[in-house]
Amino acid sequence: MAGSAYDDRDGHIWYDGEMVNWRDAKVHLLTHALHYGSGVFEGVRMYNGKIFKLREHSERLIKSAEILGFEIPFSVEQIDKACEEACAVNTITNGYLRPIAWRGSEMMGVAAQKNTIHLAVAAWEWPSYFSPEAREKGISLELSKWRRPAPDTAPVHAKACGLYMIATLSKHDAERHGYVDSLMLDYRGRVAEATGANIFMEFGDGKLHTPIPDCFLDGITRRTVIDLAGRLGIEVVERAIMPDELPAATQIFLTGTAAEVTPVGRIGDTEYKVGDITRAVREAYEKEVGKI
Repeated sequence: MAGSAYDDRDGHIWYDGEMVNWRDAKVHLLTHALHYGSGVFEGVRMYNGKIFKLREHSERLIKSAEILGFEIPFSVEQIDKACEEACAVNTITNGYLRPIAWRGSEMMGVAAQKNTIHLAVAAWEWPSYFSPEAREKGISLELSKWRRPAPDTAPVHAKACGLYMIATLSKHDAERHGYVDSLMLDYRGRVAEATGANIFMEFGDGKLHTPIPDCFLDGITRRTVIDLAGRLGIEVVERAIMPDELPAATQIFLTGTAAEVTPVGRIGDTEYKVGDITRAVREAYEKEVGKI
């Protein structure tokens, strides 16, 4: 693709049922989603010409919209097809897809019952979210001052655009302080997740421990890793994890569609090794998605 900015590239974007020139896929200044965050999205990957768990992503997109109080005017099957067409028209075989649905510009204000609901899918070639070196040695995390909200204060089980502002703030803070990403606690002070990925850890007992996703997304990659761990004979314990437990962990890794399986080498001043369980899970995941 020509151009470096995401709005200045060659190619096409699937937009409300039509293929639109990439540079012409625009929304109006007064789009409700821009002002009030009323949009939902998915991050999806294609490996060697096959989109991994596409149906689950499309179903979650529709569910996220329902949680935000709107209905996407396309079925799960149509969203699946749109994703496939976006990859095909842009000749993507290994890349990333971004389906997104949002409220349009008919009404401006908090209320937006009459706004048109739009859907678009962009697809582009995209390597790993973190650098190959970071993925081998493990990334560094800073503990964020921002916390994941309580379920009665935000639509925490939707992949909603507005919920990612605290993730952006957290990641920007971390990068300013020399870290790669940020570890976020929840509203109770428990370990929650990174800015866009779930977290697993091992404490020398041969088991994987992971926070209960009661106020953040139960990621599709997270569930995939839990299944793969079972196949590897590794028990997964879902429980409340407090930050003062982290120094006792022997290995930690993140999971997500973008992050895939990425080891953590440091949280604050505590360092971790990339252990055998992390490597085994990462290899199993890469085989599962068709990466290797």
